[in-house]
Amino acid sequence: MATLYTYQNSNIRKTWLLMTFFFLVVIAIGWAISWYMDSQLFLYIAVIIAVSMNVYSYWNSDKLVIRLTGAYEADSVRFRELHNIVENLAITAGLPKPRVYVVDDVSPNAFATGRDPEHGVVAVTTGLVALLNRTELEGVIAHELSHIGNRDILVSTVAVVLAGFVAILSDFFIRMLFYGGGNRDRNIHPLVYVFGLIAIILAPIAASLIQMAISRKREFLADASGALLTRYPDGLASALQKISQSAEAVGGMKRASHATSHLFIADPFGKKKGISAMLGNLFKTHPPVEERIQALLGPQI
Repeated sequence: MATLYTYQNSNIRKTWLLMTFFFLVVIAIGWAISWYMDSQLFLYIAVIIAVSMNVYSYWNSDKLVIRLTGAYEADSVRFRELHNIVENLAITAGLPKPRVYVVDDVSPNAFATGRDPEHGVVAVTTGLVALLNRTELEGVIAHELSHIGNRDILVSTVAVVLAGFVAILSDFFIRMLFYGGGNRDRNIHPLVYVFGLIAIILAPIAASLIQMAISRKREFLADASGALLTRYPDGLASALQKISQSAEAVGGMKRASHATSHLFIADPFGKKKGISAMLGNLFKTHPPVEERIQALLGPQI
């Protein structure tokens, strides 16, 4: 019978399988472009730019996310219960107490950031604090602490590095095809160039899909880890149900951003409409709430 432990182990394996596949895609594209250009110089430049930008984002992730979301430090008197919950669960998890922030927004949501447990940040919206009872709030905080403990910021940052790297290489290669460059004296069948061009165009889309798939797996992992931390999966399951229903009623967050959407416990844009809804889970950074609740509570008899 599937348990939270099997969900946890399964998602860890799937995440690293996706990351390995991601690395192989990057290596293949890098090798193909360097072969076509018959030069390593531009490849090195692309790598340096992509890695430098994302390393900076990783080391300053807490400051960047706080600024983008408009979060501010939670007053220890006004939000005493929130501070107590964070401190108690951090002790239970064996983590340093993260800094506690609040976002003024009626849409219920929460996120965690910080490059390591010593620089961890947990933030909740005022809508979340008003909506949930203590047990449900504990489930949400445990989920966010699990992101910090599982080093999910590192995993997501590596995914961003790789996705950005693929996009830069693809754009560079397409420009060279149209404006000249590379070794054109090789006796290569034209179909090879056609298939190569199609692959390069589709590569950034594939990279983004892999990045989103990794994000969804980390959400399942944080759900399982958070439930194991509180020993009460019903609390997080109830919180997810309330968050989903309330988000549909009030809409998305005012300062929602695609750059930070994967950090939140629930999709900050609210219910998808139009083409996004028709594409289903393909371009979502979060798994469906129904699947998350089922994973937490197990099969209902």
